[in-house]
Amino acid sequence: MNALSAAFLPTLVRRERASFSATLAAPFLALAVATILNVALYMAMGRNPVDVVYAMLLEPFLSWASFSEVLLKAGPLLLIAQGLAIGFRAKVFNIGAEGQFILGAIFASAIPVWFPQATGQWIWPLMLVLGTVGGALWASLTAFWRVRLNANEILVSLMLSLVASQLLNYLLLGPWKDPNGFNFPQSVMFQYDAMVPLLISGTRVNVSLIITIVLSLAAWIFMQRSFAGYKLQVGGLAPRAAAYAGFKEGWAIWLSLLIGGCAAGLAGAAEVAGPLGQLQRSISTGYGYAAIIVAYLGGLHPIGIIASSLFMAALYIGGDNAMVSANLPIAAVRVFQGSLLLAYLVAIAFVRYRLEWRRIAHRSQS
Repeated sequence: MNALSAAFLPTLVRRERASFSATLAAPFLALAVATILNVALYMAMGRNPVDVVYAMLLEPFLSWASFSEVLLKAGPLLLIAQGLAIGFRAKVFNIGAEGQFILGAIFASAIPVWFPQATGQWIWPLMLVLGTVGGALWASLTAFWRVRLNANEILVSLMLSLVASQLLNYLLLGPWKDPNGFNFPQSVMFQYDAMVPLLISGTRVNVSLIITIVLSLAAWIFMQRSFAGYKLQVGGLAPRAAAYAGFKEGWAIWLSLLIGGCAAGLAGAAEVAGPLGQLQRSISTGYGYAAIIVAYLGGLHPIGIIASSLFMAALYIGGDNAMVSANLPIAAVRVFQGSLLLAYLVAIAFVRYRLEWRRIAHRSQS
């Protein structure tokens, strides 16, 4: 005998219009939730949560020396996140910025490695250009596989990052290894003219920060004021409408991935020509992955990404402080970053959707 029964199930229903104030509040709410969860984790680990929070979230802003390091860290995070955000808004998910960052560093390092005696102020600008080209070329592999073979760009770009790491290892353990480097996997130290000039004396902040800010402004103009940016956004929000209007999906994929690759490659070049001064295996520090958190925490908006990159950079510097002063393992810092992204995604989901309990009828047998 069949009988009708009903159950109430929660359903997410998209809001007609997301609240602007709620959108602005979402990152702060996510930060509060992530902080509470991680404080509980620190207490379970036997650490003093006050000491950890002070070292991680406050100490980076309490001295000029610490804040200058925050600015230094914010540069590559901001640059990569701006490039990724353009693709994310077009629903092209480039997860391989880490590999593109490494290729940018490799391409830029070719000049001082092959021509260590070269001099002239043309060297560091050319290194930045080569780094940009290297990142774009690495991203073009993902674009080709996505457009021609319909391969998932998330998987392809992520796996190419692993290939880039192995290529870096090969160069630093083989042909580019410094013969006078006491067997360390690193290149020769770059000459003076291969270094990006300092922006603020007494710190390590260099001219690349100005370049990053200018490119952030360009990203805002591109997405908010250009027809090409408009087409990318329409393709992400309404693919059918974009196709009806004649916007080509392949063009959007190529453009999104190349922009992200250029940004990551330029960041990699600025890193080796800036604070490092040589190509090292430690060039791969997770900037490409952290920039994903920065992009989403900034709401995929160029202005919001500036603020989120400063916060994430402060978290890097504060994490180093907490490792020393509070004996906190580096894994705890990464847990904070991951929980922050998760909390933000949950918060922004409830900004865009509302929870409704819907009555679902179904037939049961008895």
